[in-house]
Amino acid sequence: MVISVTDPCRPLPLEFTPGRPLEVEVGCGKGRFLTGRAASHPEMDFLGIERMLGRVHSFDEKCRRMKLTNAHVLRLEALYTFWYLLPAHGVRTAYVFFPDPWPKRKHHSHRLFGPLFLRALWKRLARGGRIEFATDHEEYFRFVTEECFPASPLFGRVEPMERGPDEWTEFETRFRGQGMPIFSAAWEALPGEEYELEPMTVAPEDEPREGIARRIGRKYVLEESA
Repeated sequence: MVISVTDPCRPLPLEFTPGRPLEVEVGCGKGRFLTGRAASHPEMDFLGIERMLGRVHSFDEKCRRMKLTNAHVLRLEALYTFWYLLPAHGVRTAYVFFPDPWPKRKHHSHRLFGPLFLRALWKRLARGGRIEFATDHEEYFRFVTEECFPASPLFGRVEPMERGPDEWTEFETRFRGQGMPIFSAAWEALPGEEYELEPMTVAPEDEPREGIARRIGRKYVLEESA
């Protein structure tokens, strides 16, 4: 089911059953991994977050074809979703498989993993809840495991889950088929002092402008904003 967001600053309009485990996948793609888990675990709820509309439709169609009522998909940014829309300490496991590594140093600020995401992640994970991470990009793996998580006292590293071919994502299936190495890690949420997530602020360069530049061939055309 595709979820519609009616209030962008309140928890999702999805009735999670109290005590029923919730798992969330960031960048769920067409849903190969998450729909497989949903089919194998009807006693749990699953939420996929995906930005690309075509993949959202594919996920939804797969759920309908498999008659899954415990799998849902949301088209939105992952950081925003974790910051505003998920229940506090209501997520048992979060999966982040093969996120964009933004390999150029000048683009590193666009990476998902960073202080803001970890702050929101701990707030949404249940005590002892896990974050599972996998990537084919070794430099990004080192950044996440050696710089990002060690800077936070709220997470402890644990052994990553074992996943067979039937639990690989679409990207992972392709990468492994090409013989590429896959790097995996996992952490659990540790006890810590509770805090509130303050409203996000928008950097000046990210604020809406009167027009946007759209590239046509080798020229840029300024379009009127809607």
